[in-house]
Order: sequence, then structure tokens, then C-alpha cells
Amino acid sequence: MLSRESMLKWALILSGLGCLLIYPLAIVWPSGWAWHEGAPYDSQYFMMIIGVYATLGVFLIRAAWNPAGNRSLIWFAIWSGLVHAAIMGVQSMSGAGHMGHLMGDVPALVLISVVLAFLMSMPRKA
Repeated sequence: MLSRESMLKWALILSGLGCLLIYPLAIVWPSGWAWHEGAPYDSQYFMMIIGVYATLGVFLIRAAWNPAGNRSLIWFAIWSGLVHAAIMGVQSMSGAGHMGHLMGDVPALVLISVVLAFLMSMPRKA
């Protein structure tokens, strides 16, 4: 069985990769990942978000090598993901054709946040 530390490291790597895959996911499944019509690069806002999430993804992957030394970054990813998911969840119900987000990026953010929070909250072995 994997230790809490090993599970956390894998969760950080997978979460980081998820952040890096937002742009390709917006191409393949735009109704679940993009908030605009057209190609992902057609929205300046979307490209800004891609830049922020890609950066977070790289740093989450780097944090996997020393989770204890990167607790603040991990907790930032958890709480900012939950806040972002809550806002997107409310906005997706506005009826403006964004209901796909309730099956795409909203649950993805919640899942990543819950898994990381659970692993961060588990007691460490001495």
C-alpha cells in the first residue's frame, strides 16, 4: 500500500498535469472547459487563465518532490480551486450555454481540491 506521502506526490503530479491539459481539453471539449465561442486562443481572458493554470501546474509537479516544503502552495491550490469551482458553478447555471462546465472543469477542480486536502490533512507518520 502506498504511504500518504507517496499518494500526495502522485496526486500533485496528476493535478499539475491536469492544469497543463486545460488548453487541449478546451479544444476537444469546449462546452466543458472554455467559456467563449471559437478557438481557445480567440479569448484573451481564456489565454490569461491558461497561463495562470499552466504555471500552477508546473509548480504543483515541482512540489511533488518536497510536499512538506511546499505546503503553502498546495493549500493555495486547494482553496483557490474550491473558490474558482464555486464561482464557475454559479455562473454555469446562468443559462448562457455554460451547463457543460458542471460536468467538466467544475467537478475537476472540486476533485483535485478534495483529494489534495484529504492527503494534506492525513497524519504524517513519525
